[in-house]
Amino acid sequence: MGRADPEEGQLPAPVKPPDGGWGWIVLFGCFVITGFSYAFPKAVSVYFKELMKDFHVGYSDTAWISSIMLAMLYGTGPVCSIMVNQFGCRPVMLIGGLLASSGMILASFTTNIIELYLTAGVLTGLGMALNFQPSLIMLGTYFDKRRPLANGLAAAGSPVFLSSLSPLGQVLLEKFGWRGGFLIMGGLLLNCCTCGAVMRPLDMGMKRKMEKAQDKYEAKEMLPIGGKSEEGISTTDGTKKAKKAKKKPKKGKKLLDFSIFSNRGFIIYTISKFILVLGLFVPPILLVNYAKDTGVPDTEAAFLLSIIGFIDIFARPACGMVAGLKWVRPHVAYLFSFAMLFNGLTDICSARASNYTGLVIFCVFFGISYGMVGALQFEVLMAIVGSQKFSSAIGLVLLIEAFAVLIGPPSAGRLVDALKNYEVIFYLAGSEVVLSAVFLAMATYCCLNRGKKKEPPPEKNPSAGGGSDTEEAESDVQEAEEHSSDNHQPTHSTDNAVVAASEEANHVAEEQSGEGGGCPEGDGVVLARDGRNADQTVERDSF
Repeated sequence: MGRADPEEGQLPAPVKPPDGGWGWIVLFGCFVITGFSYAFPKAVSVYFKELMKDFHVGYSDTAWISSIMLAMLYGTGPVCSIMVNQFGCRPVMLIGGLLASSGMILASFTTNIIELYLTAGVLTGLGMALNFQPSLIMLGTYFDKRRPLANGLAAAGSPVFLSSLSPLGQVLLEKFGWRGGFLIMGGLLLNCCTCGAVMRPLDMGMKRKMEKAQDKYEAKEMLPIGGKSEEGISTTDGTKKAKKAKKKPKKGKKLLDFSIFSNRGFIIYTISKFILVLGLFVPPILLVNYAKDTGVPDTEAAFLLSIIGFIDIFARPACGMVAGLKWVRPHVAYLFSFAMLFNGLTDICSARASNYTGLVIFCVFFGISYGMVGALQFEVLMAIVGSQKFSSAIGLVLLIEAFAVLIGPPSAGRLVDALKNYEVIFYLAGSEVVLSAVFLAMATYCCLNRGKKKEPPPEKNPSAGGGSDTEEAESDVQEAEEHSSDNHQPTHSTDNAVVAASEEANHVAEEQSGEGGGCPEGDGVVLARDGRNADQTVERDSF
């Protein structure tokens, strides 16, 4: 009673985001998932030196581990979107947590670098992808007004986990070796299953409340009131049958919505993100090895990532709060462009850092700019496509970014092997990030804002429900006539009023015609609201 029948093809109505409540639990789960997804590929770089010794490989070979993780995180976006649209966020996240954990556990038993690619790279990366994307989708359904702040707080999980996983990885490496460290890391990834369990669909709780309220209302309506109980029941049954007959046939839900490619803003955003990802992840992935090559002890080298993470912790929520301001939120794309420009200039200006102090300064500014980029990237995408198409949009964007992830860090590793110089890498990565910032700002201004200015304002159509007093009066008269015809009751008082008003109007018109010295024929005739004269109206109403 009071429930929609799924067999009748009625799609669930969108539920208003609560901007709180259980949403804070969902936000915490998204915080943990984001931390593992983004920090884990960087924290694994702590083990690269030992892997190079055991497997006799170079920088570029070990860099492929992080690249494959990130490529799976991005490249499986459409697959994840299809699974979420088909099965929901919670089951997909539970499966993803199991895959991520099993991948790291199996990686601890590998005997060559190829097996490490398949386990730690492919399997763990796929598991994290099946957790990361659904968590962002759930966050967008639970928050609307506070969405910039929620995105900033969730994105803060990346620096928090980065500042903790890197020192933890160094401790595990010294005590248990890289195999023991991978095994323990796999156990930690089981927490992704816990986060997936709290991702309760928003419409479930709201539907239960609505069903209870509807049941109570229908129970009151079904109570017998005098002799009209049977008539009320039969009327209710007839209304339900009529509603069922009018219901439309079921429309299949799209597993992946490609119509978003008709959105110019989405195209601009996608191109900009592709260029950005080419250089964004290169400095943090190669930073630890760069510091070790310059003579920095291993523990202090790993601490550099912790500095980036610590600064990033405060940069992301702060940037989310700024993006949520009323005068900033409409221009969030430009704020995102500034964040990318800041990050790229930081890479370029810090390319000549050759001591530990210079690397620390670089980490401070990189943490600020990197936090701004992380807090704004998905907020900008949600603002462009909306929450309804976000699940498909993020999947397609991540797929396109996956190609950039596969190109960026491995290419940088090959350049390090060939040139033995990190300065060129920082210049190249910074230039790519600056290019993406300039492209996004210029394209947004030229293609979007100018296009809106050139569009002429829509002309007011009086016949389209405009808002003139005459039309409102006509609609009121029509509603009154329909109401009177439905009730089948004579309205003598209304008829008398119409007759009196029409006679008075004719009398005034005759006086005006006499004083004006003659007027064209027909000017003294008073027309009714529906275009007929008053006599016709009186004659009609007298019946």
